[in-house]
Amino acid sequence: MSEAAIPQEEARWAFIFTLQQAGVREKAVLDALEATPRDRFVDGLFRARALEDIALPISCGQTISQPSVVGLMTQALEVTNRCKVLEIGAGSGYQAGVLSHLARRVYTIERHRPLARQARAALADLGASNVTVISGDGTAGLPEQAPFDRIIVTAAAEDVPAFLLDQLRDGGIMVIPVGQSDTVQQMIKVVKTPEGLEYTELGDVRFVPLLEGIAEDLPDG
Repeated sequence: MSEAAIPQEEARWAFIFTLQQAGVREKAVLDALEATPRDRFVDGLFRARALEDIALPISCGQTISQPSVVGLMTQALEVTNRCKVLEIGAGSGYQAGVLSHLARRVYTIERHRPLARQARAALADLGASNVTVISGDGTAGLPEQAPFDRIIVTAAAEDVPAFLLDQLRDGGIMVIPVGQSDTVQQMIKVVKTPEGLEYTELGDVRFVPLLEGIAEDLPDG
């Protein structure tokens, strides 16, 4: 092993250890996170920090979530290789990249067109052929592909949106941050059962708000 490879290997093990310490214990989820190179989803200046457990800025004034949060949300989603998953808020595609290793099919919606293009390119480069990136309004969900086995929302809603619950299959799971401010939010796991909805609080988080419509971004360049 070359001297350059040793620090890289140490960083990889530190990355996995940090995830485990944060509560990410499912081997399949840890494997998916390890197999998804986070540096491919951040801008050049921040690639050197991709293995750190911190949120990082990406295009359009958005952020890529810290890996431990991605791991905990993915773990709570209980994805299997038979699941069709809907993600609201693709960002630069990192969460969808992780899900691509676990799910049968992933649909992810992004309101910022430049970010959707970035996510599409990064996922294509990694061979994630089971992910479809859609430029659109995530608050509408994707009714033409419903019902979904799993739904994950990576932006905070004031309450769990009924329109998304309607697109969730009976027995399905949704994971979503809920809160009425950007400082007080709770990650919620919702299980849709024949008897009703079961809610579990997973911990405090901080996400950008879930917004309607397609963003009016400046042209690239």
